[in-house]
Amino acid sequence: MTVTIYHNPGCGTSRNALELLRASGEDPVVIEYLKSPPTREKLVSLLAAMEMSPRALLRERGTPYGELGLSDPKWTDEQLTDFMMAHPILINRPIVETPAGTRLCRPSEAVLDLLDNPVATFTKEDGEVVAYDRDRS
Repeated sequence: MTVTIYHNPGCGTSRNALELLRASGEDPVVIEYLKSPPTREKLVSLLAAMEMSPRALLRERGTPYGELGLSDPKWTDEQLTDFMMAHPILINRPIVETPAGTRLCRPSEAVLDLLDNPVATFTKEDGEVVAYDRDRS
């Protein structure tokens, strides 16, 4: 299995996760999910792999979340998935799939737990330095 990142190049967290993958020696498959959204089946599969509900994956900021009234608990998981299919910007990112698991990588350094050879230090684009020690994580 290869490493795949569901990526939004306009998102700093997503860019940092992608660079962390590359700095760790990975050559991930990059899916710009706003241009090429996952199928419903794939989205459901990603949610299952992350053991996450659709509501937990919803992104609020910069999306139609508010105008669609998605904070209302009346929406079922199936309906929330339908909204994400209709409006992929509602899918929080980045989602990374590796042989070790699938995870919403927020913060971006969460991706390091999914890698065989994670980089020990990394400087994010905002200047924050991430020091990673698998034994302490």
